[in-house]
Amino acid sequence: MPQPFLVGGEWRQSEHILAIHFPYDGSIVDRVCLAGPEDVQNAIAAAQRGFAETRRLPAYRRSDILEGLRELVAERTDDFVELMILESGKNHQTAAAETARALQTLKIAAEEARRLPGEMLSLDWTAAGAGRRGLTRRAPIGTVAAIAPFNYPLNLACHKIGPAIACGNAFILKPSERTPLSSVLLAELILEAGYPPLAFSMLNCLGEVAEALVRDDRVAMLSFTGSAAVGWMLKSIAGRKKVALELGGNAGLIVHGDADLTNAQSQACAGAFANAGQNCISVQRILIQHTVYEAFTDGFLQQVSALRCGDPRDPETDVGPLIHERDAARAEAWVEAALHEGATRLLGGERQGTFFPPTVLAETTPKMRVNCDEVFAPIVTLAPYRDFREAIERINDSEYGLQAGLFTQDIDRIFAAWEEIDVGGLVINGVPTFRVDHMPYGGIKASGFGREGLRYAIEEMTEVRLLVLG
Repeated sequence: MPQPFLVGGEWRQSEHILAIHFPYDGSIVDRVCLAGPEDVQNAIAAAQRGFAETRRLPAYRRSDILEGLRELVAERTDDFVELMILESGKNHQTAAAETARALQTLKIAAEEARRLPGEMLSLDWTAAGAGRRGLTRRAPIGTVAAIAPFNYPLNLACHKIGPAIACGNAFILKPSERTPLSSVLLAELILEAGYPPLAFSMLNCLGEVAEALVRDDRVAMLSFTGSAAVGWMLKSIAGRKKVALELGGNAGLIVHGDADLTNAQSQACAGAFANAGQNCISVQRILIQHTVYEAFTDGFLQQVSALRCGDPRDPETDVGPLIHERDAARAEAWVEAALHEGATRLLGGERQGTFFPPTVLAETTPKMRVNCDEVFAPIVTLAPYRDFREAIERINDSEYGLQAGLFTQDIDRIFAAWEEIDVGGLVINGVPTFRVDHMPYGGIKASGFGREGLRYAIEEMTEVRLLVLG
């Protein structure tokens, strides 16, 4: 039987079936039923009714549900790891790390559920406010449409459902059609944890069907993680609802001459090729001060050459396949175009189906797609610079602004970079791929707006309610 989808606590089948393939060899892992337009409408209507219950859940109950969910996910760790390897092609190490992070995400959400903020205001700053006091609280907004991506299907789903539960919203989870299997299991566990069934749906459906969620005024918020093109399109049809977009990037890394090169090389290698480069904060552009360019490059290439590529089921594999052959073919085409325009390939090889080898390019220009667009593949470019100001300008020469990294020991450079580099987050003596799950995470420019990170996502998913006492 193909895997069902969930509408307001009811598991449903359909005649529209989608096969899920193992990216490494193309074999069919499982099949899922696809929700249709009527199911979307039913899910929205159920969420409206469910919200009447969830908005009244006390803090301790919301926290207990999240803690219970965390325990259930922990018990099924091996199942989640296996599902994510098979549906997304990520290696065993990355899948295990994602599951561990999802547990942390749910733990933080459970803690935050007990401390939704509010304040008392003195209103007597003017004569009109004399004798009055103001109280504020954060109130849940209603139904959240949570659209999650394929690259981290478990943890990024938890980054949406965790804060939604923490503040008492209803929500409809729409996983990527490429990686729905981990969401089917997650939905089972949410119900088992005791969240009111009407308040939660999980719809495996195609993108055009999910657009009805975004257009419907009964949905109070869209929380979307994915590509910039899709994210901005969804915002354009979202109407009056709140929108939080966590989109892509072409993350830049600066390695100055005073950096610890061994540390920078190691972190840059991991940051560029983790999850086969399918991270929105994957290291894509490395700018190295000319005095240490050769030394950095030699050590970096040695580290990249040591990566083990192959079957993601093998615990020793560092780099597995891309999610689909067309993504690998696109990466191949971008590299070939860069080589045709004068770039040099320092490391790399031939594409084989969905597998694209770790590739390092030099002598690229800012306008090549491997630099100016989001490559979302195991490709990184190296370029020297002379003046630190030049490095900042080159990092900023991008339509994206998610995260950046800087290796230096100079505090003046650090604060100058923090002031002038146009990104949502700057990581010092680390790579832009760094993220822990409670920090405010998000970008500017084409990289989106709004912030994830549990407390910050709760702020996005609530509204301030004021009470004036006189």
